[in-house]
Amino acid sequence: MTASAMTPDFQIEGDPKTTRIVVAMSGGVDSSVAAALAKRAGYDVVGVTLQLYNHGEAVQKKGACCAGSDIHDARTVAAKIGIPHFVLDYEERFRAQVIEPFADSYARGETPVPCISCNQTVKFKDLLSTAKDLGGAALVTGHYIESRSTGNHRAMYRAHDAERDQSYFLYATTQEQLDYLRFPLGGLAKPAVRAIAEELGLIVANKPDSQDICFVPSGRYTTIIDRLKPDAAEAGEIVHLDGRVLGKHAGIIHYTVGQRRGLNIAEGEPLYVIRLDAKTRRVIVGPREELLVGRAMLRDINWLGDISLQEMAAAGTPVYARVRSTRAPVAAALHCDGNGVFIDFAEGEEGVAPGQACVLYEGSGDRSRVLGGGVITSTLPMRQRREKMAAALKPEAALVV
Repeated sequence: MTASAMTPDFQIEGDPKTTRIVVAMSGGVDSSVAAALAKRAGYDVVGVTLQLYNHGEAVQKKGACCAGSDIHDARTVAAKIGIPHFVLDYEERFRAQVIEPFADSYARGETPVPCISCNQTVKFKDLLSTAKDLGGAALVTGHYIESRSTGNHRAMYRAHDAERDQSYFLYATTQEQLDYLRFPLGGLAKPAVRAIAEELGLIVANKPDSQDICFVPSGRYTTIIDRLKPDAAEAGEIVHLDGRVLGKHAGIIHYTVGQRRGLNIAEGEPLYVIRLDAKTRRVIVGPREELLVGRAMLRDINWLGDISLQEMAAAGTPVYARVRSTRAPVAAALHCDGNGVFIDFAEGEEGVAPGQACVLYEGSGDRSRVLGGGVITSTLPMRQRREKMAAALKPEAALVV
């Protein structure tokens, strides 16, 4: 698909020539093409790039986003397509709202997703406010996700390109934010986006995608946690589910649920990290079948569905749930009880850990609607859920008179 053939409908009222759009430019090919398409559509486009962390580290960091070289690339692209470009120093906000909560979460034995926090706070809260201050009618990003008008509001859908879909990272976008945001790349595949950049002569056309957590040097997240939360690296025991102490560890921050390698224990069967107990500093291990989770309790739920969360949960509504960005949604049911809202997985799901996000969809295919999601607080093994269900169905013992 060529740039001349691709002129997306940004669905913004008013004459494009007198309508300003603010584009979040990370310096990558996606946001650069989003800005170029907005300019091609005739809008008054302003590019904004965020400086999120230490300039020295950022310049050297490869495979990340918002690095020093990325700011240079964003500025170069803005000049190429003829739009003004601003760099905003959000380093302190990023540290307070993303990096420090990330370290705190790991110290609690959780598995946080910092990209979700970044979108939820720095990008779609602080930057969105800045976009409005600049007179923008919308904030445009290069995320692979779709939004469509549904009456007075907009709904969120998975991207056309399932391999590039970023809805998992954006589930926490509020309805107010979603109404203001636009995602012009949601209907495109990555090769088409690169082809547009190539045709337009953008220097980022063949730039590699960001892959690592942007603020983590050399991909070692423990480096950040050791510096911010030194107590999180306290030694403890590696304990089997049956209670046997199998060995010692140098800190729970070095382990994640589902991990097999690096346990340094000798047993006759393969063992996996089943859960982490921050209070006792214990790493609990067991056989792989114990990784199968039947239920996940949720907190901090963001809801985007037409029917209320309370109504759907009370009805035990079938949904599709996604616990990792690299996994497809699986069949589940949405419930609630006196303890809150939870998800029951139809066939169970592996590698589910507190701190992760659980994102809910109406369907399992591409372009299925995002209903919302929340943060996993605790899990129930599939085995225990089946036992609870069996106990609930068992007839009461006959009374002896």
